[in-house]
Amino acid sequence: MDLRREPELIEELGPLLSAEAAAEAPAAGVDAADLEQAVWVRLLEQGPHGPGPSGRARWLRRAVRAEARLARRRARREIPYGVTPADTADEPEDALLHGEENRALRSAVARLPGRCPELMGALLSPRDLTYREIAGELGISQGSLGPVRSRCLGCLRRMLAGEVAAPAPWGKER
Repeated sequence: MDLRREPELIEELGPLLSAEAAAEAPAAGVDAADLEQAVWVRLLEQGPHGPGPSGRARWLRRAVRAEARLARRRARREIPYGVTPADTADEPEDALLHGEENRALRSAVARLPGRCPELMGALLSPRDLTYREIAGELGISQGSLGPVRSRCLGCLRRMLAGEVAAPAPWGKER
């Protein structure tokens, strides 16, 4: 199924999908646009075996709810950046090691070239910003965030590889 060749499908299902996604997104903790996009992808993946004209609305409602359930499950499994596990929070040695790791990471991020420090700071922010919010803060297009992020992470990886000793085979320290 090619949505470019079926504009009537987009016109038919678009408003219903927007309404369903807007209704389900807050409870799932996701952006309604992300939910819509996931459902369009699900529809495209079905190809010619997609729902028939009589069952499209029912299929769409079920697909939105299924994607919302997946998002809720994913949110339960994910641990927000900056949260330390409860079992290591009380150990002074662990707190010291995590503090040193965080200082090394912040130092390396500050030494990155160009706009990388700003971008990495926004990505690592405890406010958990969306790409749209980060793009607005930095004044760059949302579509260029991924490639810039990849370049910055590659640079950061190379910087940290020189500072952190690689373990010997089988995970043994040298």
